[in-house]
Amino acid sequence: MQIVDPKTGEPMGAPSPQPGQSAGGAVDASQFIVDLDMSNFQQVVLEGSMHIPVVLESWAPSSESCRTLMPVLEKLAHEYQGTFILAKLNIEEQQQIAAQLGIRSVPDVKLIMQGQLYDQFQGALPERQIREWLGKHITAPEGGSESIEEQARAALDAGDTATARALFEKLISENPDDHSYRIDMAGVMTREGHFDDALSVLDALPPEHRDGVKARGVRARIDFAREALSTEDIAAMSGRDDSEAQFQRALRAVADGDYEHGLEGLLELMKRDRAYGEDAARKTLLRVFDALGGDHPLTVAYRRRMFTLLY
Repeated sequence: MQIVDPKTGEPMGAPSPQPGQSAGGAVDASQFIVDLDMSNFQQVVLEGSMHIPVVLESWAPSSESCRTLMPVLEKLAHEYQGTFILAKLNIEEQQQIAAQLGIRSVPDVKLIMQGQLYDQFQGALPERQIREWLGKHITAPEGGSESIEEQARAALDAGDTATARALFEKLISENPDDHSYRIDMAGVMTREGHFDDALSVLDALPPEHRDGVKARGVRARIDFAREALSTEDIAAMSGRDDSEAQFQRALRAVADGDYEHGLEGLLELMKRDRAYGEDAARKTLLRVFDALGGDHPLTVAYRRRMFTLLY
């Protein structure tokens, strides 16, 4: 599909750029977000996209999905600091332009680069998916603000569960339909040892999320955490290299979400002492594979290594 001038109906465009390229110069902050009409469509979308990517959002005031999506796109437009322009088209007021673009339902989001349609999506996607969509084509400016999700995960990696909890609560409040953040919150509760609270959060999810791979992973971590020794007890075993100590260290790593180290420890124990705990290392490996899901890279890699030992 080519973008056309709504006044003349003539196609506009040039060869599409490679992903991630943009040739825009400095953009005034007040121009990050523009409302489109017949007077500025050519300047902003057709001519403007020859210099800087344009995210064209078609919306309608009567659409609840549009009201959900718009603040997310506006936030990202400011965060990207003019790396792209957010051009908003009210299809109820600008019906001629909407007809020229072939807009049939909203929200409809198109990425225009050098006068041509480069990518698009429909519907109110969660913020994380929109970030992924943008990231395929546009590089965020260096020094740009770190997303709330990135801050939350960094806090959790650093063991700061209080900060992680507060940030995930904010994400849940701002993205009530993104159930993945609720699973993240259950993961934080698991790290804090609030297993029953975490299970309550998971049990309240819609079935497709409650029974999905990510939620199963948190449930497995709860099971492993209940079985594993405490961090203090593991530290007290630091001088031991027997099978029990190796198994408990691996179990603790899995419970903490450090799957790679946990799997490595279990595989090494399986090599060294298959008889330990009536083949406990192999059985636990299978449980971790189930928690991660069959397509997870760690599952694929370690299952292959496990089978090599078996056969």
